[in-house]
Amino acid sequence: MNILLDAMGGDNAPDANIKGAVKAINQLKAEVTLIGKEEILRNKIKEFYGKELEEISTRLKIKNAEETIEMEDQPTLAIKHKKNSSMVVGFKMLKEGEGDVFISAGNSGALLAGATLLVGRIKGIDRPALAGILPAYKSQLLLIDAGSNTNCKPINLLQFAQMSTIYLRNTFGIEKPAIGLLNIGTEETKGNELVKESYQLLKEKSEELNINFVGNVEGRDAFSGKIDAIVTDGFTGNVFLKTTEGLGKFVKRTLTESLTQSLISKICTIPCLPAINRFKKTMDYKSYGGALFLGVKKPVVKAHGSSDEKLFEYTLKQAEKFVENKAVDKMIEEFEKN
Repeated sequence: MNILLDAMGGDNAPDANIKGAVKAINQLKAEVTLIGKEEILRNKIKEFYGKELEEISTRLKIKNAEETIEMEDQPTLAIKHKKNSSMVVGFKMLKEGEGDVFISAGNSGALLAGATLLVGRIKGIDRPALAGILPAYKSQLLLIDAGSNTNCKPINLLQFAQMSTIYLRNTFGIEKPAIGLLNIGTEETKGNELVKESYQLLKEKSEELNINFVGNVEGRDAFSGKIDAIVTDGFTGNVFLKTTEGLGKFVKRTLTESLTQSLISKICTIPCLPAINRFKKTMDYKSYGGALFLGVKKPVVKAHGSSDEKLFEYTLKQAEKFVENKAVDKMIEEFEKN
């Protein structure tokens, strides 16, 4: 297996990308190919580790790409015109079988445009979507769409529910994942026109498509552990995702400050440290990796734009699991049945 990593994408590129890959490589069975300006990448590796690339690992490689798609670039134009960019080179390698999964923390719009235009949609899926994993009570929560489709139709949300069901069943072994529709209330009549029409479509098609639709779910109940996936449009989903991440940071920071405010609180904290550390780990969104781009013919993962080395490390491990479970192959197979 070869994991392709856009080494020039993200706010902290290429430093965090390189360090994350080096941390992950000994935990992976796969090879990792860093895609970007070779001279820069080799010099950075020498600067960080005092060694040449080949001395670090025989499974860590570089593919040269002289251009970079910047955050301010217009997505579709960038994909069409920056053909030697790290992102476009990565997509071409993925499509041609030179890699098994592609990860990028770069321009989200360009990543989504490239995945759709260069890799292609799975037949039967109108709009691929970002699926992010979040912590929930004694479980995990899949959020879809986490930001790729800001304007949706009910058919898109129905397909998001289908993709969630297939992914969770085949990757996490959840036989009948509970799929909820994010709304401002649980009543059938609540919400805007998109949500109300989507509710009716999901209710009507769920049995036929083998979706365990549990109805409307309010944001406060999303993390109860009773819901396996939340379906929504990309605008709402992205706001929900970033609010959740911000709240997690706030809770961790406030807890840390409260427990270290005085000598007495520090002493009293000592017996509780294992439980506190477990809590912090649960609240750490970085340990859940990036968002999977479900609905395209090959595995694509969108890492957070602000990814640090730790998040790249986890995202690489997540990507290996994504490929091992043949999530995309199973999704193609399921949609071909319908």
